[in-house]
Amino acid sequence: MNNIFNFSNLPKNTRPKKLLKKMHIAFSCYSLVCMFLIACAQKEVPQSPASNTAIPVTVIVAQPIRMPASLETIAQTEGAKEIEIRPRVGGILLERLYDEGTAVKAGQPLFLIDTEPYRYILAEANAIVREQTVRVMRAKSDENRQRQLLAENFVSQRAYDQISADLAATQAALQAAKNRAKQAELNLSYTTVKAPIDGITGRSNFSEGALLSANNSLLTTLTQLSPIWVRFSFSDYELTKLGGHLNEKNVHSVAMILPDGSEYQQQGKINFTASKIDPLIGTQQLRATFDNTDQRILPGQFVRIRITAGEPQVVYSVPQVAVLTSDSGRFVYVVDENNAVIQRPVTAGNWIGKDWIILDGLHDGDKVVVDNLIKLMPGKIVDPQLRADNLSFSQLSSIPADR
Repeated sequence: MNNIFNFSNLPKNTRPKKLLKKMHIAFSCYSLVCMFLIACAQKEVPQSPASNTAIPVTVIVAQPIRMPASLETIAQTEGAKEIEIRPRVGGILLERLYDEGTAVKAGQPLFLIDTEPYRYILAEANAIVREQTVRVMRAKSDENRQRQLLAENFVSQRAYDQISADLAATQAALQAAKNRAKQAELNLSYTTVKAPIDGITGRSNFSEGALLSANNSLLTTLTQLSPIWVRFSFSDYELTKLGGHLNEKNVHSVAMILPDGSEYQQQGKINFTASKIDPLIGTQQLRATFDNTDQRILPGQFVRIRITAGEPQVVYSVPQVAVLTSDSGRFVYVVDENNAVIQRPVTAGNWIGKDWIILDGLHDGDKVVVDNLIKLMPGKIVDPQLRADNLSFSQLSSIPADR
């Protein structure tokens, strides 16, 4: 500013004009600076919300329910019957009579083996039967004649006994010939390999023209899909939670959870329980059976099995979203009588539907917060609103506890 108003060195005739110009510039700059400072001073400082403002939350009232203990484990499905199809006779494979991977009925032809050798064997066996039949007829005639001669004392007893022995031998030979003919007939029928049960066929392991070996060549497999079996196991420690050794009598229900998380619509039944704990892995092996008429479940799938067993116990059911996790374990937020939030440690069990079973930590009548959880902390004041239903699916389907 001092430089602006320093005009002592200017010529006398130019001093007023230059002075006015510099003063105009100086006052313009000064005005802009003042306006900027005033604008900054007039800006409102953001006000933080009052710390004591109640946060609206939704709560449910904890209600005790009685339900059996339940556990889940990984399981694998298998066909109720899985059969290897092998030929009973050897020969050249002429034709495959089914479409691979399709359902077949019991007795339906699957493969055709060359029949010509077995037709010749059957024809030869039938010829031997006819030959032996003639010999038996002649032996019977000789025996009848010798018996009459013996009655008139024209032949000795020894001669008659010899004729009777010849008749018995020819009769035995005839029976053996009939048996060989029957076996030849069976072998001829075995050239058509048929499905022993209803099921789903597998891939054919041999093509037409291959030489098959009787009882050794694995043609294909046949799997029965309905019912479907599920194999699983529980450790010795898990069995203690369910009341000990499991069997079909003390298991209340068996549910199957599919890979997509949905529960299979059919309930299962235990159809096998091991009588001892496997000493190598410390588990009890079990198996359940499920109806699978729509063939939705295929053998070899990995699923989860939920078992409920043992005596009913008092538990609580809360939405999964209400159960949080910290370094010290799982907890829920509970609203006290002053509408302040309390962090309550809980012991959680399994999921049932969209609910989490709480085994310990809750009491009858506790108000559990189910939303706005990210804004909460112990001691925070809230405005609790009771959820409309206040009951979960698992509560509606369970037996209320005796109070």
